[in-house]
Amino acid sequence: MTAHRTAARPAAGDACVCGRDTSVLADRPDGTVVRHGGTVAKAHAADTDLAGLAARLAVAAHPALDGVLLPPLAPDAVELDGRPVTFWPYGTPVDRDDPDAAPWEAAATLLAGLHRTPRSALPPDLPPMRGPAKAARALARLRAAGPHPAAAPVLRAWSVLPAWARDEAPAPDTRTLCHGDLHLGQLVRARDGAWLLIDVDDLGGGDPAWDLARPAAWFACGLLPPGEWTRFLTAYREAAGPAVPADSDPWPVLDVPARALAAQTAATAIVKSVAQERPLDEVELSVIDACDRMAAHPPELAGRYET
Repeated sequence: MTAHRTAARPAAGDACVCGRDTSVLADRPDGTVVRHGGTVAKAHAADTDLAGLAARLAVAAHPALDGVLLPPLAPDAVELDGRPVTFWPYGTPVDRDDPDAAPWEAAATLLAGLHRTPRSALPPDLPPMRGPAKAARALARLRAAGPHPAAAPVLRAWSVLPAWARDEAPAPDTRTLCHGDLHLGQLVRARDGAWLLIDVDDLGGGDPAWDLARPAAWFACGLLPPGEWTRFLTAYREAAGPAVPADSDPWPVLDVPARALAAQTAATAIVKSVAQERPLDEVELSVIDACDRMAAHPPELAGRYET
C-alpha cells in the first residue's frame, strides 16, 4: 500500500488514522482490502480477468453512475506481487451491530438506479455478471470438501435449477447492468452522508433479479423479517427497478435466482463448518432445511429461463 501511495492520494487534509501501518478491512482468498487514511486499496485475486476488471472500473468511474457506485480514485489497476490492486475512497460501512438501522430502502434504490443504467454508459467489452459463477464455485467447494450429512439436500436443490443459474449456459438476459453480489456489506456511506454501492468484481450484464435474490432467499428461509423484505421490495419498485413487475407477484421472476442463492449460502456454510471443525449453527441449518424443501418442489418456471 505504502509503495503505491502516489497512485491514489487521499484528499488534502485527510488525517491518517493508522500511523505507519495499514488497517486490514478484509482478507479473503479472492481479495484483500486495506485502509490508509481516506484511501482503500483492494488486492484482487491473482487470476482476475484484467480486461474485465478494466471494463468494470470504467463503469464505476462513468458519470452515469454518479450517486450509485463508489468511483475509483485511479482509473486503472496497478500490479503488486502478481495481483491487480485498485484504489478507492474510504466509506463508512453498514453497522452490523444495529440491524434496526439497516439501510434496506437505500440498497433497493441504489440497485434500481444501477439496473436503469443506459447501455450507452456501458463499455462494449463489459463481461457478464458473475453471480452464477460465484454460486457454481461455492457448490464446487462443497463437493471438494468431501462427504457431509447436510450436503445432499443442497446438491439436490442445485441440480434442479436451470443451466444458466448453475453457470452451465449463457444467461437469457445480459442487457441489464447488475451488481452480481448484492448484500448490505456492499454499501458504504460517503463523506456527504449518501449511501453508495461498492465492489465491482462481479459487475456485468445479466438478469437483474439476481441482485434481489439474496434478500429474497433470506426472506423465504425465514432469516429476513417480512417487514424488512417489504421495505426493500417496495423501495425498489418505487424507484422503478426493472427486475420485478411493478404491481404483481414478484416470485415467478425471483424464484430461480433466490433458489440459487440459498444453495450457494448453504454450500458456503457447510464448507466453513468443515474447515472450522464445528457443527452447523441454527441459521445455517435453516438454509439447508430450505434447500431440502426446494429440492422436493423444483421451480415450475425453470423452462422460462432456458435458452
